[in-house]
Amino acid sequence: MIVSSVFSALLVSGLITVFLATVQPSAAQVAAHVTAADSIQVQATPTAQSPAQTPASAPPQSPSQAPAAAATPIVRIPPPPPSPEDLGDSLAMHQRYQAAIAAYQKAPQTAVVWNKMGIAYQMMFNVRDAERCYRQSLKLNPHNAQVINNLATNYDSQKGYSAAERLYHKALKIDPQSAIVYKNLGTNLLAQHKYNRGWEAYQRALAIDPQIFEDHGSPQVQNPASIAERGAMNYYMALGCVRMGQTECALQYLRMALDEGFTNPKKVASDVAFAGLRDNPDFKQLLASQQNAKPEQAR
Repeated sequence: MIVSSVFSALLVSGLITVFLATVQPSAAQVAAHVTAADSIQVQATPTAQSPAQTPASAPPQSPSQAPAAAATPIVRIPPPPPSPEDLGDSLAMHQRYQAAIAAYQKAPQTAVVWNKMGIAYQMMFNVRDAERCYRQSLKLNPHNAQVINNLATNYDSQKGYSAAERLYHKALKIDPQSAIVYKNLGTNLLAQHKYNRGWEAYQRALAIDPQIFEDHGSPQVQNPASIAERGAMNYYMALGCVRMGQTECALQYLRMALDEGFTNPKKVASDVAFAGLRDNPDFKQLLASQQNAKPEQAR
């Protein structure tokens, strides 16, 4: 089953983070975890004997003559089959989204299950069914900031930036401490060329979770931004990483911003925001490699 509470999409610029509602372990899974195996040890209940069956008293035996105690029998009890929701979680974790949807459809249709189906459809780029599932989830639980975020990402993936922005603000009214929603809002604003506001949203996200820009290896929802827009997102992510003292993260995003033409080595070298990296050998090498690449591209 999926134990993480989120599907997180970070690292590459323009990617949008989708929440997966927390999965609670079933009773069967808890029992399996407690036993730590597929078997448990039980003691067999002795069978009662009638007086006629009771054996005659035997003469006492010395310790050396006493028979060894019988081993406690082991009774193997197979674990119960997983619930449809648990099965869907496992299939989704292995990116078998169509099979996961089929499993979720057999589960009780709770708000959580509708959200999970929405995510599975979105991972398959089926935005229409993803929206249908998210809205059904919100009918059952209208104040779930995670599902509102997910619906917003579905609009972002179709360049419906204004509608998505409104939903992100709605989610933040419910959960004002969500770093992921702030990060998504920042990406959304940068895609609309609202650079100052996007940078502010990124800073809010970093203040809540300094690791928000790190890759967590989770499924990713691609933002259809242009190369120039992705360059801006990478640049501001690099700024955020520098402010948090994350040099490797900053260099990674800065390299992408340079590759995508949003800035150039000369501007970066003179940018006071990156002054703390000027003595870093990797930073120097990055700028030198970018400068050397320009003449090669011109030939």
